[in-house]
Amino acid sequence: MAQQLLMPKATAVWLVDNTSLSFDQIAEFCSMHPLEIKAIADGEAAQGIKGLDPLMNGQLSREEIERAEKNPAHKLKIAPPKVRVPESKRKGPRYTPVSKRQDRPNAILWLVRNHPELENAAISRLVGTTKNTIEAIRERTHWNSANLVPMDPVTLGLCTQIDLDLEVEKATRGLPPKPEDLAEEERLLSASQTQEWLSSGPSFDQKPKDEDEELDAAAVFAKLSSMKSSTDEDEEGH
Repeated sequence: MAQQLLMPKATAVWLVDNTSLSFDQIAEFCSMHPLEIKAIADGEAAQGIKGLDPLMNGQLSREEIERAEKNPAHKLKIAPPKVRVPESKRKGPRYTPVSKRQDRPNAILWLVRNHPELENAAISRLVGTTKNTIEAIRERTHWNSANLVPMDPVTLGLCTQIDLDLEVEKATRGLPPKPEDLAEEERLLSASQTQEWLSSGPSFDQKPKDEDEELDAAAVFAKLSSMKSSTDEDEEGH
């Protein structure tokens, strides 16, 4: 990609005021018409525009300007940038290899059934398909609906588990919890409360204070024998 000049009109103003370059050289370098450069030199155009020094921003070198001043036929060239900025890739549908494209309808069916919260755009990002295809599978109007089998797109290699989890998280953000999630939370809470009661309440091995202690059979018989002996002695004494 060819490098473009920053603020060409302001650069032209600076070159007119600070160099002896010809109008044609400045016009070609700044992508302007020579008459526009002449109007700038005559003060008829670009009034109030502050000149931009191309030496300061690194788009021209002093040697390049001197070379052009000595040779009117020399064309100014923009200096190569000192820092390379990588071009951002244009975001688009995920590319799917030809060998796996036939599995996309099955993956879409799996996503529609298991993650109904996902919108068409999210499914398209995951498996690289069109919204029309997704709608056809949702409404069972796809030409091959009778033969489709839901298959996990991660297993098919159409997307990664991380990508799927991120899309699901974004889709479910702000939604109310599902009934099964509430039931699970109540079950866990009940178990937690039971465990807390067991840890803080009385032990099952401990006898309640208001419950009668278990009678000892040997002690009872010994007591009865002692009472009988005392009765016999009293009778003999009389």
